[in-house]
Amino acid sequence: MGDLARSWWLLLIRGAAAIIFGILALIWPRMTLLVLVIFFGAYALVSGVSELIAGLRHGARARSRTWLIVSGIIGILAGIAALIWPGITSLALLYVVAFWAIFTGIAEIVAGVQLRKVIDNEWMFIVGGILSVIFGVLLIVWPGAGMLSLVWLIGVFAILYGIAMIALSLRVKNFTPGAGVP
Repeated sequence: MGDLARSWWLLLIRGAAAIIFGILALIWPRMTLLVLVIFFGAYALVSGVSELIAGLRHGARARSRTWLIVSGIIGILAGIAALIWPGITSLALLYVVAFWAIFTGIAEIVAGVQLRKVIDNEWMFIVGGILSVIFGVLLIVWPGAGMLSLVWLIGVFAILYGIAMIALSLRVKNFTPGAGVP
């Protein structure tokens, strides 16, 4: 805890950076989405190249080596696609979230109906599932608004996270090693 107290200012900087990022995401949501897609593309490209190299240099069995090579090639292709076509990449991500929400919601509805025999208030599980399905369908129907709302959620999260980090930094700044220890 003493090390954390001595480096309290790092938490403060981290919190301030998160708040600035969050505000910028709310002010410029389209630019934020583009930057996030470009970062994803760069990450996928670097990850793919490292997996490909590992697969080519890997001395293990042919099957694990093949998976590393295939995974590396897919990562490289995904990274290139994200950098060349950022709009399509962001739309594909939105559809992944939408279909995940729909399938998860259906599973929750089914589980809630089956739980009716076992527990009370299973309706909350069913309502959660219905809301998840509605969310997924809305993302499919209005993808532009869905992408914008995801960026807004990221922005709000970053601001709240930044506030928490700043509060933590000020709290640990005042920590005295040995205080409260009998």
